[in-house]
Order: sequence, then structure tokens, then C-alpha cells
Amino acid sequence: MNGKLRIRIFAHSLVSDWNHGNAHFLRGLSRALVRLGHQVRSYEELGAWSLANLIRHEGETAIEAVDDFRRIYPELDVHFYKHDTTLDSYLEEELKDVDLVLIHEWNEPSLANKVLAWKEKFGFKALFHDTHHRAYTRPGEVLKFHLHKVDGVLAFGEAIRRIYADGFGVPHVWTFHEAADADVFAPLSAKQESDVLWIGNWGDDERTRELTEFLLEPASALQGRRVVAYGVRYPESALERLRQSGIEYRGYLPNLKAPAAYSSSALTLHVPRRQYANGLSGIPTIRVFEALACGAPLVCSPWSDTENMFRSGQDYLCVPDGHRMRAAIEDLLRDNTARAHLGASGRETIQKHHTCQHRAEQLIGIYEECR
Repeated sequence: MNGKLRIRIFAHSLVSDWNHGNAHFLRGLSRALVRLGHQVRSYEELGAWSLANLIRHEGETAIEAVDDFRRIYPELDVHFYKHDTTLDSYLEEELKDVDLVLIHEWNEPSLANKVLAWKEKFGFKALFHDTHHRAYTRPGEVLKFHLHKVDGVLAFGEAIRRIYADGFGVPHVWTFHEAADADVFAPLSAKQESDVLWIGNWGDDERTRELTEFLLEPASALQGRRVVAYGVRYPESALERLRQSGIEYRGYLPNLKAPAAYSSSALTLHVPRRQYANGLSGIPTIRVFEALACGAPLVCSPWSDTENMFRSGQDYLCVPDGHRMRAAIEDLLRDNTARAHLGASGRETIQKHHTCQHRAEQLIGIYEECR
């Protein structure tokens, strides 16, 4: 399709990625759509949780993170709204000349449903975008959205797609994986300052057992190696366990600085939340795409690539238990050639199949199907 589309994206935030991994992909997707010639505008609520916590907890780093976002993504047109009595008139003005509205699942259902209420009058197409496990773990929360009014659902993995199609009865659902912004996530020339890198939030006890087995215990056993961890929402008990394991905790890492962290470490670990290793196997989280895009040698705790998105054993290593995790780390740290091959292979797969440009082109194709 050659025409310019007027696309509107409602998301929790693009400005802040504090405990908000959805910002990573949505930033890159939005820019890729702009570069395809479309007019894209995004909306987030004034005072939303992620940005509010970024400012509350991170001080000068928060200012730098927002400045970096503005500098690196000058194409993005972000508007803030108030969720109050002015919202209906605001939405009416913003949605009256629109072709496609993308509603991310980390919005309040009341906001999403207000947007959908204008769909019949203005005639835009609306897609619901799900990049979380709630449809599997807390379906009642998802069913608060008026899914009967959307033209389709974009599910970030086949397992989620089946829930919407077979469980919720949504007639049009597409598997729409996340991807890496290849402009931002690429290898950098950097001095190696750590041996093992872990980037991830401690969060809500969704992988405490897994982190113990695949991060804390291997780190404790490594002799003379520097293990570094970044992330937020670590309770004091978790910080103490990191210290006891010899892991250097560095706190919040703005996502736009992650390429430098990947490039300055010999290898990185991926420990998915248990939902993505069990009932939702086959769904890689955004950090897999980003680490591989940076050419980082990646070692994963148990995770099944049931959708055949990568080349197991070539693009990354997957280990069955903590003992094998330690062995894989030690082997790779001794073998510069193996690390180089692993990193190059993973990056090649991202560039061929899993960039935000790929997903932007897929989204436009989905819009054409909806028409």
C-alpha cells in the first residue's frame, strides 16, 4: 500500500522504560512506521506509573534517560492526556481523522473502551496489542477490555494468540512478535569490564526460584569472575542475596544504555519468568531480541523456542539446570572464538527476521487485511 496512514498508539508510556519493557519495542515500532512514511502519534497518561517512578527513584539518571529518549527518537510524537472529565472531548478531537488505532494491553480498560466507543462514528480500524502473560494468568483482567469492538488482536506469541482465538473467541488474531530496534541495538566497540551480565527486574516473585538456580548459585561458584546485575524493584532481601553471591548490583539501567552494557560484558544471561518457560513457552521476551541484536553471547535457562524463531545452539545456548549453567559460562569464558561465533550468529538472525522494520511492515499488512 502506497498511501500514508494516520496511526495512533495508546500505550502506558514510550517516554519511560522504568519496569516497563513494552516501551522498548513500541519506540522502535513507532519509528519504523514513521520511516515507512506514515503519520504516527502516541498517547500516554499524565502522571503514569512508570514515568512517575522513574522520576521518584532515579534522580539525575531519570533526567538523562528522558533526554536520551528525546535525542535518539526525535521522530516520535508523544502526547499526554489527563484521565478526567476532559478525556472524552480530547479523544473525539484526536480520533476523528485516523486510519488505525493501536491499543496496548497495559492501558486502563476504561481508557481503551473510551477509545473504542468512537470507532463506529469515525470508522478507524482498531487493534489490541498484547505483550504480557495476563491472558494466561489473569484472563479476567483482559476481558474487561471491549474486545468485541476491535478489528483484531496482535499477540506476541502463538500461545497467546490461541488464548484469544480459542478461549476468548476473538475472530481475528495475529501472532505479532516483539523485535529489536536495529538502529539502537547493535554491537559497540567497548572494553570488556565484566564477565557475566544479567539485566532484569526482580519484580513480583515470578522467577525468584529460577534466578536462584541460574544466576545466584552459578555466580557463587565462579572463581575470580565479575558478575554484574542491573534492574529495579529489588527488595533488600534480594540485594543481600546478590551480595552473598558476589554479584555487583548497579540498579536501574536505561534501556538505551543497554547496548553499551552488552558490549562491555563477555556474555549475558536470560532467565525468563516461569510463565514463559511453561504454559507460554515459545515466547521470547524483548531482551532476547535486544541482546542478540547487540551480538551478545547469550545463555538461557530452560526455554523452548517452539515457534522456531532462532537457531538453538547457534544463536544462543540453552541449559537445563544450574549446574549446566555454570559449566556453560565457564566454557564460554575460556573460549573467545565460541563466544564470537555465538554472538555473530544471533545477530545475523535478528537482522534477517526480527527487527522493528520487519514488524512495521507486518503491521501495515495486517491493516490491509482488516480493510
